[in-house]
Amino acid sequence: MGAEPAPRPQAKFCTGSILRHVVVMAGTGAIGLMAVFVVDLLNLFYIAWLGNPALTAAIGFSGVVSYVQIAVSIGLSIGIGAISGRLIGAGRIEQARRVASSFGIVMMVLCLLIGLITAWLATSILALLGASGEAARQAATFLEIISPGLPLIAAGMGCSGLLRAIGAARISMNVTLLGALISAILDPLLIIGLGLGLEGAAISTLFSRGFVAFMGFHRARQHGLLAWPIRTHVLTDTKLVGQVAMPAILTNLATPVSSIFVTHAMAGFGLAAIAGQATIERIVPVAFALVFALTGSVGPIMSQNLGAGRLERVRATLVASLWLVAGCVALTWAILFLTQDMVIRAFSAQGTAAMLIHLFCNWTIAGYVFIGMLFVANAAFNNLGFPLYSALFNWGRATLGTIPFVWFGMKFGPGGVQVGQVLGSVLFGSCAVMTAFTVVRRLHPGDRATEHAMPVIPPPQTGEAGLIELDELDHST
Repeated sequence: MGAEPAPRPQAKFCTGSILRHVVVMAGTGAIGLMAVFVVDLLNLFYIAWLGNPALTAAIGFSGVVSYVQIAVSIGLSIGIGAISGRLIGAGRIEQARRVASSFGIVMMVLCLLIGLITAWLATSILALLGASGEAARQAATFLEIISPGLPLIAAGMGCSGLLRAIGAARISMNVTLLGALISAILDPLLIIGLGLGLEGAAISTLFSRGFVAFMGFHRARQHGLLAWPIRTHVLTDTKLVGQVAMPAILTNLATPVSSIFVTHAMAGFGLAAIAGQATIERIVPVAFALVFALTGSVGPIMSQNLGAGRLERVRATLVASLWLVAGCVALTWAILFLTQDMVIRAFSAQGTAAMLIHLFCNWTIAGYVFIGMLFVANAAFNNLGFPLYSALFNWGRATLGTIPFVWFGMKFGPGGVQVGQVLGSVLFGSCAVMTAFTVVRRLHPGDRATEHAMPVIPPPQTGEAGLIELDELDHST
């Protein structure tokens, strides 16, 4: 008796309410992201309990480097999710499975190399950021432990992207939640109970990422999204995904590069300024998890409908996403405005650190409306065949929208640095979303750019099994 065939993923976003799809995908994605970032926030909370400002600053320095690594992983996962979603929407199920499997191997190898290089050069990288003394030593130890495990987070993100591509948002969320739960249990035990400090946080992070990678792979296999890669197709499939993944990596690298410049600017005002910045950078992903989740969550909705030729649903997805951003930022601003004193007490912030948190909760938080616009525009660009636009706007924000504004803001102290960082987002977020509407408005059947964004299945090579055609024939009879 033959082996049971793998289940065939369905293009569920091509029918039903767009608003409901956006809310469900973004909501479940936000819960998963929030769980991960709450753990990061708890790490900072436990480290703050130890009463050593150097440790808190070390989290800020190591976090900047970690964000660069994670940015690469996110870019790769965007690529694999976008191409898989288009192929599934077009009914090319076997090709989607094959492409995901081929690129998954490449993804793991690339992230392993990046992780090993980061661990090797950790001390030098931190010196460039302005880290010194105990803060630099602690941050280097943290990076040396977690960096070789970068393939784990890449595997977890890649499988999560595949699950979202077929609309299995709840399963993707549950995998992430369980990983965060493991970290939440281990953090206080290792950081405080065993007195390991940042080393304990790093060990906990590795365990959590390993679990997410294992469960994500297991669930992706269960849903028929992965199989053994075909050696002769690995290069072709990698090029196909790379058309989206490489610009997406460039796009995601822009944010940590911007953070590097801001962190270096804050370092000139002492450890208290770095500690305040680190606290805000841990609060933001939790407070705006819904906004952060939109890029990865609405992408599959757009890509499936593009693959199916349902272009009016692509436009509706863009509009619904922007309304969701506006509501999320308004609600979060109100909550943090009312609870800012509690936040400052919880993280033992004083002096400059407390001032920066007050400034954020009162005023600069409003800038996340425009950052949300940029995220939604990025989702449109990455999934509709214009990934270079995404890279252009993100790098514009990271350079022209950050460096001159922050440099001028430094004249007014650390608060000026924070205000300068936000002002650039207003300009580039607005321009990005207007461009996204132009791109979506121009989509129409027969348009060359639209046809280029649609998945094209190459003819099978001589001597191969022709799995795609046979599979489609079996399911059509």
